[in-house]
Amino acid sequence: MKAVHFGAGNIGRGFIGQLLFHSGFELIFADVNKDIIDLLKRSGSYHIHYAEEPQRSEEISGYTGLHSLEEKEALEKELADADIITTAVGAPVLKHIAPAIAEGLRRRLNSKKPAAVIACENAVNGTDQLKSHIEAFFSEDEWKTITSFVSFPNAAVDRIVPVQSLENPLDVLVEPFYEWTIDRTGFVGDIPAIKEAHYVDNLDAYIERKLFTVNTGHAAAAYYGYEKGYKTVQEAMADEKIRIDLKQVLQETGDLLIEKYGFDVQEHEAYIDTTLSRFQNPMLTDQITRVARQPLKKLGAGERLISPALQLLSQGKEAPGLTGVIASALRYDEDSDEEAVQLQKLLHKHPIKEALHQITGLPANHLLHQKIAAVFSS
Repeated sequence: MKAVHFGAGNIGRGFIGQLLFHSGFELIFADVNKDIIDLLKRSGSYHIHYAEEPQRSEEISGYTGLHSLEEKEALEKELADADIITTAVGAPVLKHIAPAIAEGLRRRLNSKKPAAVIACENAVNGTDQLKSHIEAFFSEDEWKTITSFVSFPNAAVDRIVPVQSLENPLDVLVEPFYEWTIDRTGFVGDIPAIKEAHYVDNLDAYIERKLFTVNTGHAAAAYYGYEKGYKTVQEAMADEKIRIDLKQVLQETGDLLIEKYGFDVQEHEAYIDTTLSRFQNPMLTDQITRVARQPLKKLGAGERLISPALQLLSQGKEAPGLTGVIASALRYDEDSDEEAVQLQKLLHKHPIKEALHQITGLPANHLLHQKIAAVFSS
C-alpha cells in the first residue's frame, strides 16, 4: 500500500504521516519546502517526541520525499499509483496542489485503480474544497468516471503540535492525544486500513463536538487568561477560578451536543475532562496571544463562541458561561493583533449592541446581544 502525503510540516510528519507509517503504508512526503525535502532525503529517519512524563520518543523511517515543483513528473507517477492521498498544507493551499493530484488521477482513467483523497486540514469539509479544485481539471464525463473509483471523504483532525525548539529540524514534539476522524460514507469502494483512524457515519457531529469543546475551550481559557494577565494557556489553567468557569462553558456546549447528536453522557464528560487535561499539559507552551488571536473571526455567528450560544438560546436554554466568555473576548485588546485593534475601535465607535451586530451579523437587538451587553457592561 502506498500513501502520498502533501505537507511535510509538523502536522504532516508528527501526525498524519505517523499514522500512515503505523499502518504499513509506503510513505511519500511531498512539499514545496526544499530544505525540508532535502533533509528527509538525506535522513533515513526522524523522531516524534511526546510531551509527557516520562518522556518517550518514536522513530519514523522508510519514507521518501519529493519536491512538489522540481520533481513534478516523479510526483505525478506516485500519485497515479497511490492507494491514499492525504494533505496537511492549510486550506488556502489546497488549490495549489490540486493540479498535481488531478494529473495523477487522470493517469488512472484507463486502469480505474481505486484511491482515497483525504484533506486533513483545520477546516470544515476540507476534502470537499480540494475535490472542487480537482474537478475543474476534468470534463463532466471524465469526472463521472473518476468519482466512480476515487473516494473523497471529509475528515476532522485534532492534535496539539506546539512551536518547535528541537535540535533536529525533522524531529517533532507532539501531545500524546490525537484524533483523526474520517467520514465512512464518503467511500465508493473499500475503506483504507488506517489502524488509528476513527471512521464514523456522521462526521458533522464529531466536527461540532471538537469545535464546541476543544476550540471553544481553548479560546475561553485564552480570553479568561488574558484578562488576568497570564501569558500562556497553561498558566491560565493553573487558576482555579478559570478552571471552574471553563468547566461551566464546556458543560453548556456538552448539553447542546448530547441533545443534538445523542452522544453518550458519560463518554462526553470524559471527553471534556481529557480536553481540559490537554490544556493543562505542563510540557506544552500555548501562548495566549496565539490562541486568542483574530477575535473578530472567533466571534463570528458560525464560530466556536456565538454558534453554541445561539443554538442553546433557540432551545430556550440559558448560556451564562458562554455569554461570559464572549464578553471576555470583546475585552481582548492586544496591540499586536490587528483584529483586536479593529474590535476595540468598533466598541469605542458604536454602542455595544450595534458593535455586536457588525461583528456577528445578527440584528442589533437580538436576545443574545442583549445578554452579552448586560455582562459586558456590568
